[in-house]
Amino acid sequence: MASGKTGVSNRMNRRQFVKLGAGAAAILATGAGRSKASARPGKPRPRNIVLIYTDQQHIDTIAAGGCRHVRTPALDRLKRGGISFAQSYTANPLCSPARSAVLTGRTSCECGVHVNGRPIRDGIPNIGQWLSQHTDLEAFYAGKWHLPRSYSANIPGFNVINTGIGGFGYLCDTMVSRACEGFLRNRSRSRPFLLVASFLQPHDICEWLRLNMENPAGLRYPQLAGQLPELPDNFEFDGREPQTISRMRLGNEPFKGRARWDKQQWRYYRWSYYRNIEQLDAEIGRILQALDECGHAKDTLVVLTADHGEGMGHHQMVRKSSFYDEASRVPLIFSWPGHIAQDKTDPIHPASSLDVMPTLCDYTGIEAPPNMRGTSLRPALEANGRLMREFIVSEVSANAGRMVRTGQYKYIRYAGDPVEQLFDMTNDPGEKDNLAAASRHGDVLVRHRRLLKDWERRLDVPAGIPRADAWRAET
Repeated sequence: MASGKTGVSNRMNRRQFVKLGAGAAAILATGAGRSKASARPGKPRPRNIVLIYTDQQHIDTIAAGGCRHVRTPALDRLKRGGISFAQSYTANPLCSPARSAVLTGRTSCECGVHVNGRPIRDGIPNIGQWLSQHTDLEAFYAGKWHLPRSYSANIPGFNVINTGIGGFGYLCDTMVSRACEGFLRNRSRSRPFLLVASFLQPHDICEWLRLNMENPAGLRYPQLAGQLPELPDNFEFDGREPQTISRMRLGNEPFKGRARWDKQQWRYYRWSYYRNIEQLDAEIGRILQALDECGHAKDTLVVLTADHGEGMGHHQMVRKSSFYDEASRVPLIFSWPGHIAQDKTDPIHPASSLDVMPTLCDYTGIEAPPNMRGTSLRPALEANGRLMREFIVSEVSANAGRMVRTGQYKYIRYAGDPVEQLFDMTNDPGEKDNLAAASRHGDVLVRHRRLLKDWERRLDVPAGIPRADAWRAET
């Protein structure tokens, strides 16, 4: 196993502190937010936190959530042991940008991570830096980082216990889960911890797509014919979509080969994706078993989410970077025995990956860093709680587009594209009927445009981001 810093401390080392930049360094030095001594009393706090982070996981991939095509005992246990948000969305359906938002509570454009492989902007602390400075938690990290490198032994604010290896989740995820297991089984109980377990699966579907671009003459493994999942109800797509989406679809593997995929190949792709989910589930199970056997389970808050989803053939899309639910909606589960209700799904509150940072700060008894774009989900996780929130926003890379999700509707707009999208998610969850051009929905459209415009005015986008001022210039 690769290891990071050998000195274990709840404080950042000098190099990490300097890397934050002057802005965040000043915040941490002056104790803005809350210091360890001034953590808010009154609410129960978990002793430890485990954040399990997956890569490219469609929200409907848990057997206990109703998916009939997988066996997921570990994910089932998490779901049955806590609260799941049915309307949980990534802040950006692309790897590095999504990760920057989860780990900071700031939008990817504000973080300066508008494409893959860029570091978080100086002056914006990540969750490891913030909790290490303001609580007694020691922060540890295992697995994929991707800010900027996919795997790194040097992650600001964290003690890296395993870097993983690049390329394939079926290889590196086992290293990550075993490192986490070893950490939990050998960890002294004298100090509480934050452990991030960052997995690559089910991202291996991207490699599968590259290897299966050509439509075969027949099913590669005929014995699977009776096991292939059916196609989704929204497999067909609207030819009047924004050109941004049309170009994305045609650039993906099912449309790039000499012959476009037939329906059998689409079903085989879906079957293959579910097998990656089952590989992931086994690695998560190793961590949960270690938590149990080491006596940590009852005093540990476990959070599971993903960077983004996967097209899965809905609208004949694969991969990510789309605002359709399949790519932009992600699992989000919170479990803490005795404190968070079990086997409950919240179908009402729109949740965002931007909420992870402020929620973890709330549960550790400190205030979040300034300018959070998400909110603590704790009110919705506790009995009869409600979030005072009207909408959430997601964006795609380089300010190319944004999505507004309210309780009933989803509004999508791409920079420079005249076609807007408006879906009634209550009556049309498959996003088949674009209502943006319907005059009877004119007031709804105007309202969502205004919500987006007000949101954009609050953002602190650095000048180096492409189209940093494009949205402000539009009326």
